[in-house]
Amino acid sequence: MATITTRAAVARGPHDGWQVTDLQLDPPQEHEVRVKLHAAGLCHSDHHITAGDAPVRFPIVGGHEGAGVVESVGPSVTRVKPGDRVVCAYIPACGACRPCSTGHQNMCVKGLNAGTGMFLDGSFRFHQGGEDVGGFCTLGTFSQYTVLSEYAAVPLPDDIPFEIGALVGCGVPTGWGSAVYAAEVRAGDTVVIFGAGGVGSNAVQGARYAGAKNVVVVDPVQFKRESAVEVFGATHAFATAQEAHDFVVETTWGQLADKVIITADAVTEEMANAGIAMTGKGGKLTITSVGHLTEQAVTIHAGMLISYQRQIRGALFGDCNPLYDIPKLLGLYRAGDLKLDELITRKYTLDEVNTAYEDLLAGRNVRGIIVHEQ
Repeated sequence: MATITTRAAVARGPHDGWQVTDLQLDPPQEHEVRVKLHAAGLCHSDHHITAGDAPVRFPIVGGHEGAGVVESVGPSVTRVKPGDRVVCAYIPACGACRPCSTGHQNMCVKGLNAGTGMFLDGSFRFHQGGEDVGGFCTLGTFSQYTVLSEYAAVPLPDDIPFEIGALVGCGVPTGWGSAVYAAEVRAGDTVVIFGAGGVGSNAVQGARYAGAKNVVVVDPVQFKRESAVEVFGATHAFATAQEAHDFVVETTWGQLADKVIITADAVTEEMANAGIAMTGKGGKLTITSVGHLTEQAVTIHAGMLISYQRQIRGALFGDCNPLYDIPKLLGLYRAGDLKLDELITRKYTLDEVNTAYEDLLAGRNVRGIIVHEQ
């Protein structure tokens, strides 16, 4: 196998946007596969790279949601073969480490180099002019081709479009699992969800599927509030946390919410405090959003937790297990129980990646998708 040229969107530092350029891509090494990508999701987490909120090594190829076809495989690969359609899971699942073997594939130890894009042997697969270039989450799906661990390649059935496959690599399980697994939403619950973008919309769907009575969305963008209610199943939506708080007090007769989930673009101290203030006795605040790099978002007075026996927890990949939950979610999509086509507001070419993030920041998209030219 030979080194190939691939066109990719690269961040060379914070606040400089994405530079679309040609890179050299090495062939896959042991337990690695090279994938020709067909689609890549435009997640807010990639914007955190260019905004300076993600502690990454530069330069780095963006993108951690993707789907495509295996072009070639390295030695010892057993999970997939050339020609297979795959989802690129942003967290690998080796199946053998302590987290994987105890049912927590979302914390697989082989995902430790997400911020550098370096492979476990200490080397890189993307290069330009003698310089090593990482791939975000050791994927780098803002590229025509990429190399990834075989443990991050999940089979994609033939009847599922690549665009949908890309979404279930991160945003869908992260949101859905944040409600169903991490927050443990139960039938009859009142649930408040901060943020109704690509992750939050799936948290809404998860909460409704789990049987929540009230699914209350907080989002300043009218378009996203309307989508949350009209498309994804939220029962109520408000522009501010105070409006949501007043409603929750009234509708629960002062008991407050059973579960609060933060899936906004970035969690802030104000948002975390508003979330805990809306959480009732024995309730849980689940934080899925990342925060700004230099800010302390969770600074809750201990009495706020003890007096109501509230819980605060973080959620990675929505507590989902990639090898089990990606096929499960695709099954729900097939059955009509999970709306995924409706998440995609607009499709872009790779060259339009900066425009895509302008649209995301302006609140024009629930989820944008890069469709790679074939």
